[in-house]
Amino acid sequence: MEILQSVFRWVHVVAGIIWIGHLYFFNFVNGPFAGTLDGETKKKVIPQLMPRALFWFRWGAAYTWVTGLLLLLLVFYHGGIVLEDPALGWSGAAFLVVGLTFLAPFIYEGVIKSPLAKNPKLLAGSALVLIASLLFLMQWAGFGYRGATIHIGTAFGTIMAFNVWFRIWPWQRKIVTAVKEGQAPDAALVAQAGLRSRQNTYLSVPLVWTMINAHTTWASSSPWIFLGLVAVSWIGFQHLYKKAGKVPGF
Repeated sequence: MEILQSVFRWVHVVAGIIWIGHLYFFNFVNGPFAGTLDGETKKKVIPQLMPRALFWFRWGAAYTWVTGLLLLLLVFYHGGIVLEDPALGWSGAAFLVVGLTFLAPFIYEGVIKSPLAKNPKLLAGSALVLIASLLFLMQWAGFGYRGATIHIGTAFGTIMAFNVWFRIWPWQRKIVTAVKEGQAPDAALVAQAGLRSRQNTYLSVPLVWTMINAHTTWASSSPWIFLGLVAVSWIGFQHLYKKAGKVPGF
C-alpha cells in the first residue's frame, strides 16, 4: 500500500504540474500575448501553438483527476481517516456528502448558467456560500478536518477536469479551427472558454491547499479558516491577473 501511494502521489503531482502549469500559461501569458497579434499572425501561430498546449493541458487534467481519485480511495477510505470518529461508522449523511462531492460539476453548471454569472462579485459570493454549505454538511456528517478538505478539493478538481474535457477543449477546437481557416471565431465561445479557464484558475489555488491537508492540521480548530483562505487566495489572484496584462515583451 505504501508503494502504491508513493507511485500514485508521484504521478499525481507531476500530472498536476503539467495541467496547472498550462492553465497558468493560458491565463497569465498566452492570453495577454494573443491580444497583441494581428489576424494574419494569429492564423499562423494559434493553429500550431494551441493544439500542442491543449494536448498536455487536457491529458494532464485526466491523469491528475484519476490518480487523485485513487489516492482518495487508498489514503482516506482504505486508511479510514475521512471521519472524525471512525468508530461511529458511515452514516447516510456521510454518503450524501460524498455523492454531492462528485455531483459538483452539475451544481456548478446550474450556477454558471444562472443570472449570477453576469456579476463576478455576486458569483464569487455565491460560490463561497456553496462551499460554506458543503463544510456545514461535512461537519453534520461527522467528517474530520482532513476528510472535509480533501472532499472539497475533490469537488474542485472534478469541476475543473469537467471544464477541461467537456467545455474548454471542445470550444477551443472550434475556435482554433476558425482561426486556421481565417474566420472570426464565435465570440460567445471565446468568452465562455475564457470564463471557464479563469474560473479553473481561481479554483486551483484553494485546491492545492486541500492537497496538502496533512500539513495544515493547525487549521482544524475551525473549518471556517479554510473558507477565509479561499477568499484571500481569490483576492490575491485578482492581482496576478492585473499584473499579467502589464508584463511587457521585449
